[in-house]
Amino acid sequence: MAVDFRFIIIGRGMMGAAAARHLSAMADGIALIGPCEPAERKAHDGVFASHYDEARITRTFDGNLAWGTFAARALDRYREIEARSGISFYSEVGCLFAGPTPRDEHDYINRALTASRTLGSDIETIAPSDLGQRFPYLAVDPDFTGYFERKRAGHINPRALVRAQARLAEQGGVSLIEAVAISVRDAGSHVEVTAGGRSYSAERVLVAAGGFSNFNALLPRPVDTRVMARTVAFYEIGEREMAIFGDMPSTIVLGDREEDHIYILPPVRYPGGKTYLKLGGDTEMQSFRALEDVGAWFRSDGSVAEREHLARIALELMPALAGCPVTSGPCVANFTPTGYPYAGFTQSPRIAVLTGGNFVAAKSSDELGRLGAVLLAEGALGDKDFGGELTPVFA
Repeated sequence: MAVDFRFIIIGRGMMGAAAARHLSAMADGIALIGPCEPAERKAHDGVFASHYDEARITRTFDGNLAWGTFAARALDRYREIEARSGISFYSEVGCLFAGPTPRDEHDYINRALTASRTLGSDIETIAPSDLGQRFPYLAVDPDFTGYFERKRAGHINPRALVRAQARLAEQGGVSLIEAVAISVRDAGSHVEVTAGGRSYSAERVLVAAGGFSNFNALLPRPVDTRVMARTVAFYEIGEREMAIFGDMPSTIVLGDREEDHIYILPPVRYPGGKTYLKLGGDTEMQSFRALEDVGAWFRSDGSVAEREHLARIALELMPALAGCPVTSGPCVANFTPTGYPYAGFTQSPRIAVLTGGNFVAAKSSDELGRLGAVLLAEGALGDKDFGGELTPVFA
């Protein structure tokens, strides 16, 4: 039978929009289905996305070679995407890691240094005696060492990046359909997608719906993921604080365990005109299994207990924040048991899935989108793209 589209991508977030852009250079007959950001978050009763924000850390320094490679490939395309779309989203302010001396070759820092050599990244090691002088805004343990990536690092505006990807996709011939997909069904010779009260058909479909991939009926079987709550703290910054923090790089402070790290974004101006310094962690344990529960979380201000926990850490690491108003917001992280994103076909040879950001994928989203595009166009990923590691696991 004749189909409406050759390929449909479901999910207009960071991976889905990137997949649409890349696929538009490989094929015709593409649709990208997904809603725009709701105008009133707390009144919205539909699906959400975690890119509704102004800043995400970007870097190649990573303890896993695959993740570092994904980030490096994406970073190398940022300026081209900005130039072609006319939308700026990348601030190359560098990224600083600070942490205790590695105990052995398996520690995160030593793994990251090894991966960085493979990727050709320039990482400056800063002795504990010099760390405070170089980065006076930060008060860490006097024995901590710094690892500074000046180039190919900093932060991106995820909202702006998604806009840029969607604009270029549309210029490449992709049909943008502003609707929520509620079902995907393999009809034998084609795939049927129901969205916005209409039905669309395609030869192949890529589900790139992030933490919402298992909700509604988008996949033949759910993927094995944990959708976890994450609370982010925002410090409102005035002129006094800008004099202290205005030139800081993105910063990650490590603890004794990898999950004990704290990430800090430099001051960024948000819609409404206020400037915020943002920080968060990775230890919250609340997870979601129902659409209504994750929706309620996105309509909240996150966890009060976690905000207070982050505020205590913030004042320990950055005493100059004392007296600044602090608020919080919700986010979710979509974790896979493999620690890698999923990019592969489901039980249907016509329905593929791209998800599992593991709380580190924003910086790599353009490359992960490219992998999703290759998957749809060619049917598989090769070793150079870490295809074996990206095989989905199903619940």
